[in-house]
Amino acid sequence: MPTAAKVRLFHLPFSFMLPQRVASREGYFEDEGLDVEVVERDRRDVDWKYIPADETLTGDYGVDLYPVCKWESIKRTWEMDDGRIVAKGTFADQPYAVFTRRDDIKTPDDLAGVPVGVNRRTGQEYTALKALEEHMAPEAVRLAHHGMPTDRLRALRNGDVDAVILLEPHSTLAEHLGFDRIMEFENHMGIVGADGLEGNVVDLFIRAYARAAADINANPRAYREQYLSMLEVDATVAPDLFEDVDLDALRADLDVPRYDIPEPADSVELDSHLTWMKRRELIDDDADIDAIVAPGGR
Repeated sequence: MPTAAKVRLFHLPFSFMLPQRVASREGYFEDEGLDVEVVERDRRDVDWKYIPADETLTGDYGVDLYPVCKWESIKRTWEMDDGRIVAKGTFADQPYAVFTRRDDIKTPDDLAGVPVGVNRRTGQEYTALKALEEHMAPEAVRLAHHGMPTDRLRALRNGDVDAVILLEPHSTLAEHLGFDRIMEFENHMGIVGADGLEGNVVDLFIRAYARAAADINANPRAYREQYLSMLEVDATVAPDLFEDVDLDALRADLDVPRYDIPEPADSVELDSHLTWMKRRELIDDDADIDAIVAPGGR
């Protein structure tokens, strides 16, 4: 029997990455010939972001594969030489949503000039910038760093910011806290592989991931508790946000989304995003897509 390929896989405990966790727990990676070690940071130890901004995952952490926002994957691979993009996708039917505390903000256009809370250097700000500038001049977009989802919700509740961007389960939590949903836009992700990663490892990873996604999509109720685990952890990390919330009612309002399968990286599509980032001066003008996408990308 061939020796299993050892892969250190970084896991983001966000709800849109649930299939990665399921594939690991159900042995689907092992079935594909991958000896996967899941690398995950404890939520209670994370003050700003799960993926460190000043350390490389492929170098400092010895990670072979890691998921991250598509635009951040472009920035990290170019500026930090932190691997190459090997796959991409939306991963789940689970959009970003913008919430506000102000009654006079009714439409996305009303957000012009209004600071919107994000977590910087997670890629979220690039996704937000691209989405917001469809409703206003680029110079009218205002983003403000307010950290993790619970920190953003607390800043919104306390009046430190008038609007924030959230994903589930925090979007539904925001509704239970009485905030208004103003707009939604897709959450695009990338998967980055370390240099020298064997080509078929990515294909095997995607096959195992697809099997887990199919299981969840066929029987979402069976994975509901795993899906809600992030909410449960945040209830212990930020109990003040849950003091006036009926947790049972909140849980009842949360549905397990439908999950999609990552696709091989498309260098042509990613180059169009790179061009936009250059135009917005978000990345070096000499950034080269061939140094960002792994060889073999379409």
